[in-house]
Amino acid sequence: MLLGLLAAAIGGLIAGSLVDTLAWRWVAGRPLAARFCCEDCANALERRDLVPVVSWLRLHGRCRHCEQPIARRHPLIEGLCAAIFVAVAIARGDDGAELALGLALVCFLVPLALIDLRTRLLPNRIVAAAAMTAIVLGVLLDASGEPERLIAALAAGGFLLLTAVAVPRGMGMGDVKLAAVLGLFLGRDVAAALAFALVAGVVVGVVIMRRKGIAEGRKEAIAFGPFLALGGVLALLFGDGLVDAYVSSF
Repeated sequence: MLLGLLAAAIGGLIAGSLVDTLAWRWVAGRPLAARFCCEDCANALERRDLVPVVSWLRLHGRCRHCEQPIARRHPLIEGLCAAIFVAVAIARGDDGAELALGLALVCFLVPLALIDLRTRLLPNRIVAAAAMTAIVLGVLLDASGEPERLIAALAAGGFLLLTAVAVPRGMGMGDVKLAAVLGLFLGRDVAAALAFALVAGVVVGVVIMRRKGIAEGRKEAIAFGPFLALGGVLALLFGDGLVDAYVSSF
């Protein structure tokens, strides 16, 4: 168990480094396949500078070449991904298919949330890649559960589509597609993901309106992708229990 959690932590650190770089390059409009380099001086990073978190600490948060500060978001995102990987391994480790789907989902949710926060867009290429990954993993690892996941994707995407049609300014088509992707990864637990996302969105909206007033608060544009990402992660950790409790109550 300890070795498995250690492997999850290391995998999370590596995944965090990669998805953080992907998100930053996407926002900056830089080639996704370029070598790792400093954001300021563009010098290629040495291998010893690519160890997640450790390299940042060893360099005291500064580039080896130009000595400009390295954004703190790098070790924070790497550490966050490691923590999420470990948590998902604990929650889903008894089922290999659910574990693989869960970890893959995290690898897509983190960059999508980061990009949406910066640009208010959920790139179709990344969302489509997530959908294809979910289907391939689902068919290969748990073919019997694929019909449920497909139905969940249609239900989740359809629910947010109705919301987007009813309130065009409150929801974008990117959010609709991401909700469907959550269904492909989570199956029935997507219901918990949407519930978590909607509650978090409402709470943040209420806070904004209390700070700025109702009239001004309603004009504030809020990216919903990060809430869906949060809901997806929470559903990975607690979705099974919540859905079972809900179903058993009827």
